[in-house]
Amino acid sequence: MMNSTETQTNTSTSSSPLTPTSSASGDPNPEYHHVLLAIYSVVLLSGTISLAMMVHFMKSSNTSITSIAVLNLIFSHFIFLVTVPFRIYYYAIGCWHLGNVWCKVVSSMIHIHMYMSFVFYVIILITRLMAFYHRAGQSFQRIQALLISAGVWIVVLVAVPFTIKFSYGTDMNTNSTHCFKFGESIQAAAKVINYIVSTLIIVVATVLTVLQANVLRVLYRKHHDGRTSQQDFGAQVKSMCFALVMVVCFIPYHIFRLHYLEHVSKMQNANEVFLSLTTFNCLDMLTFLGRRNCYMCFLGREG
Repeated sequence: MMNSTETQTNTSTSSSPLTPTSSASGDPNPEYHHVLLAIYSVVLLSGTISLAMMVHFMKSSNTSITSIAVLNLIFSHFIFLVTVPFRIYYYAIGCWHLGNVWCKVVSSMIHIHMYMSFVFYVIILITRLMAFYHRAGQSFQRIQALLISAGVWIVVLVAVPFTIKFSYGTDMNTNSTHCFKFGESIQAAAKVINYIVSTLIIVVATVLTVLQANVLRVLYRKHHDGRTSQQDFGAQVKSMCFALVMVVCFIPYHIFRLHYLEHVSKMQNANEVFLSLTTFNCLDMLTFLGRRNCYMCFLGREG
């Protein structure tokens, strides 16, 4: 009789909802949800403020190649920030009830945002570097920048829906209440592409940062001697900020990803945390907001 009682007690204890192996969401490792909830909440709030200030500032700026790239960057940030509340919802309650298709859309958007941001960072930096090293920036016309922007977005709008439909998260359970865990569906061919893309981003970001640092070094000497204008120096400082955003937000994740691809099943939670840190590049617009521009945003122009 005592053995039966003990067995019932042990059974009820092991099935108690308070035990670590059971949770409302069924996730055996829900701790990282709190970290992701905090990260995405900060990104949503600060990113929205940053974009609002930048849109106000861009109204009075001239249309140039750099400003076109920045507008594309703003648009990519905006599209991503629209999906962030759904991530916050998931990490707050621990369950996904919005359907598999929307889960895949929200999940893919963080990758699209990262790669689109990287492309436009590269365009901005190369344009500035060409203008400095070869003085050929004027040969690249605004109409060409507009056509390239349109081409990039057309490719994205055509390729992304097909990818989401036919190859992204294809092994997802239709009744699953989990989301954002598609690592195990990465096939061998996709792994090779991921290795190439991650390596390319690391190399390109590093090379552009070194080149931009050299530009600042040269301009600093000229500026110190009074041989360059404050405007030229300030423009290159902003470019350096974009380069540093790539280094801080993208390179650590892609270095980690090279290791993650070989240990997908064991490191999906860590991958989500590293991936979330890339979204802090939404604050890159603050590099354009100097003291004078902030004053204009909050107080408006006099006269």
